[in-house]
Amino acid sequence: MPLRSKHTALCLMGPTASGKTGIAVELAAEFPLDIISVDSALVYRGMDIGTAKPDAATLRRVPHRLLDIKEPEEPYSAGDFVRDAWEQIRLIRAAGRIPLLVGGTMMYFRALTRGLAELPQADEEVRAALDAEAAATGWPEMHRKLAGVDPAAAVRISANDRQRIQRALEVYRLTGRPLTEWHTSGGAEQSSSGSFLKLGLYPEPRAELHRRIEQRFQDMLDRGFVDEVRRLRRRPGMTGRSPAMRAVGYRQLWSYLEGDCGLEEAIEKAVAATRQLAKRQLTWLRREDDLVAVNPLEPEVFATIKGIVAQETGQ
Repeated sequence: MPLRSKHTALCLMGPTASGKTGIAVELAAEFPLDIISVDSALVYRGMDIGTAKPDAATLRRVPHRLLDIKEPEEPYSAGDFVRDAWEQIRLIRAAGRIPLLVGGTMMYFRALTRGLAELPQADEEVRAALDAEAAATGWPEMHRKLAGVDPAAAVRISANDRQRIQRALEVYRLTGRPLTEWHTSGGAEQSSSGSFLKLGLYPEPRAELHRRIEQRFQDMLDRGFVDEVRRLRRRPGMTGRSPAMRAVGYRQLWSYLEGDCGLEEAIEKAVAATRQLAKRQLTWLRREDDLVAVNPLEPEVFATIKGIVAQETGQ
């Protein structure tokens, strides 16, 4: 039977700890799908445990594209992802297969499927002014300022994410337009050349997702997460403000290793931050158009998704 698909690519989107990787691997074993990771932390080498990166055996069986492509000291933006993802989509389709984009970095999904606005370049004078304000009032106060001018961005961005708070305020002060408005208006990288079937994992009850988050973090600790962060700290050029250290879990354990807090406090903060991340991811999902929502906690979830993919691929 010739391969067919109504869409350029399939998307499997969902919050952290919702089971995206397991479902994607099962789908790739049954259908002519190649997985592209949509995750701002999985792009980094040496960050395996705290990102829940698939293990070597899984990756040998079902390769994932856009994993381990950057050093943790290097920046990686939504624009970089759009460029890299489109290249992988073209390669996969040229091979007669179907791309399956899997992950939880919702800004990357939005940039790919709706287009990425041509944002203004960084302005050192504005950034210096923002840094001075933050030094005087603290980044939580800067986050409150962001909420006043761009409430949607404040929901998406953690109160501890200095870099993204700074960028969102910088864009607003340079242009008078909220960053959210830039993202939703489209721009240079338009998505009109592709269409996407979006499958969203929406776990209910939420208490079970929280239990999974706590259990998964404990499993990471048991597997040596603290030692992984310790190894990253020894890398030349790595600091707590390096791009990769924005990742939830890593920044809290980095603070512990810096002596800023005890291990138990770092764990509590990391679990709380992961819950907040999941909440922000679900907020993004609720705003997605044409999303096919499924509950990954239901026993028949894979059969449901398998039926959707079978219809899409004609298999």
